Amino acid sequence: MDELIALAEEPAAWAALATLVVMEVVLGIDNLIFISILSNKLPEAQRARTQRIGIGLALVMRLGLLGTVALIVRLTNPLFSVFDHAFSWRDLILISGGLFLVWKATTEIHHHVAHETGDDPLDGAPTTLTPWSAIGQILMLDLVFSIDSIVTAVGMTEHIPIMFIAVIAAVAMMLFAAGPLSRFIDRNPTVVMLALGFLLVIGMTLVAEGFGSHVPKGYIYAAMAFSAFVEGLNMLARRAKKKRLS
Repeated sequence: MDELIALAEEPAAWAALATLVVMEVVLGIDNLIFISILSNKLPEAQRARTQRIGIGLALVMRLGLLGTVALIVRLTNPLFSVFDHAFSWRDLILISGGLFLVWKATTEIHHHVAHETGDDPLDGAPTTLTPWSAIGQILMLDLVFSIDSIVTAVGMTEHIPIMFIAVIAAVAMMLFAAGPLSRFIDRNPTVVMLALGFLLVIGMTLVAEGFGSHVPKGYIYAAMAFSAFVEGLNMLARRAKKKRLS
């Protein structure tokens, strides 16, 4: 307890906490978009509950991973080399998660395009996605983002309590924003394609990171923000046109 009180009196600790919370929230945007798109494939009555369970279990998993932070750090140690490039467990996890995200985004884009054109042979068939399979996919992708964020957090602070508080704060914000974001995406079908495009880019970024090619996150999020701004202008233009015609 004395150690926590001493830590709370350090301005540097508060600065590290604020930085980590912002970082966790920004990294959580990717996961939140995935959760919203995935849960929208479920019946409306099951969406909110699935989101709460998925995000709650993701919080438990992240806190558990923080408890084994020494093991997580060792995941960055070289495991084997291919063409003089060393791969670690973290690299393999990022590559696997990135490929899963690329596959998921691509299949969802294909489904939406085929659904709009009427060429989807599964159109009208019952969905095979269940709440627990959605939760499983949420946890699998959250594992990838969790390991990446924890490795980054360890480089920013050595205080485990700060990491715990930052993770809890970020996941609480995700839980608060999941419902409104899901409803917004559901009401605006064009936003779905934009969000899937974001996931495709994020997936490719994870694969590139796994192969040792660092992609500055600022460029990715700036491009996403600009695309969202343009789509917002398009939505306003469509709404104004609809009012003129009504």
